[in-house]
Amino acid sequence: MSTIFETTTIGRMEVQNRLVMAPMTRSRAEQDGTPGEQAAEYYAQRASVGLIVTEGTQPSDDGQGYLTTPGIYTDAHVAGWRKVTAAVHDKDGRIFFQLMHAGRMSHPDNTPHHRQGVAPSAIVPGAPMFTATGMQDIPLPRALATAEVRQTVQDFRFAARRAIEAGADGIEIHGANGYLVQQFIAPSANIRTDEYGGSIENRARFAIEVAKAISEEIGADRTAIRLSPGLAMWGIDEGIEGPDLYRYLVAELDKLGLAYVHIMHAGNEELLADIRKLWHQALILNRPGRLRDQIGADVASGVADLEAYGQMTLANPDFIERLKKNAPMNEADRNTFFGGTTKGYTDYPALADASIEMEAVR
Repeated sequence: MSTIFETTTIGRMEVQNRLVMAPMTRSRAEQDGTPGEQAAEYYAQRASVGLIVTEGTQPSDDGQGYLTTPGIYTDAHVAGWRKVTAAVHDKDGRIFFQLMHAGRMSHPDNTPHHRQGVAPSAIVPGAPMFTATGMQDIPLPRALATAEVRQTVQDFRFAARRAIEAGADGIEIHGANGYLVQQFIAPSANIRTDEYGGSIENRARFAIEVAKAISEEIGADRTAIRLSPGLAMWGIDEGIEGPDLYRYLVAELDKLGLAYVHIMHAGNEELLADIRKLWHQALILNRPGRLRDQIGADVASGVADLEAYGQMTLANPDFIERLKKNAPMNEADRNTFFGGTTKGYTDYPALADASIEMEAVR
């Protein structure tokens, strides 16, 4: 029976344990998309997890959706991320960049070119978005032409190469949470009549082409993907064919020999079991809302090879040490999740710091 503190292999690399820092948007990048000054410290503080997956990082100007999120397609982006990867590697950590194209989940006020968002089809998500002037409704996106879809695949390829130049250990494609890849998957967001719409095979095509392009560029063993089968948010409805689409998609992606698939589990246990059978590389599982006493259960039972955690790693830079010592966890401060200063970013106390503070009070 495997335990969360055992080493394991992901693609071409060995990781020191089976716990993963899930990708979490923090909105603390510079206006040009370069990681902020504290990003290196933030990620390095959490380098004791087996694998860090970064916040969603846009592969192009069109890929940005939110305010002050980082990119990885300019020289400035590469230089900024090199500081992050160096700091993580100095602590023997491993880090994959999550490439995230927001698609229709975007507002022109948040992007460098201030253009209309792009998507598989011109359908609004029916959701508001935070901008510099407050919450605004997300406007109607522009449907990508077929040639533009193919160019977007190449944007992912280029960003992956730049990430490796910046020192990333690999790339996780964000195919979940209602962003561009899942927009192609969901018939509620994709009513195209070309080869990227309609049938299961066509709606899965974009995800497969992105994975193939990145694999060709940096190696399949440094390429991964995150999926959220059945997750309904921001107007995403995968319909009755959803589970069968994921069975097809996972089987096709498995042929590429990717480093891992990262599943954000929405509750369909039968589908999760099928994915486990179809997938022959590492499987990372993220169960939202998983409690402290459930940590390690999916690895122990063989449902997953690794488990991903979000808020617990955000609030506890020494997450691994606290688990090993059965120590209490810091609570995450939701008011500091997005934007702001070091507060709620790099100032969460580690156990040693907390002990020093307690001694000072005595």
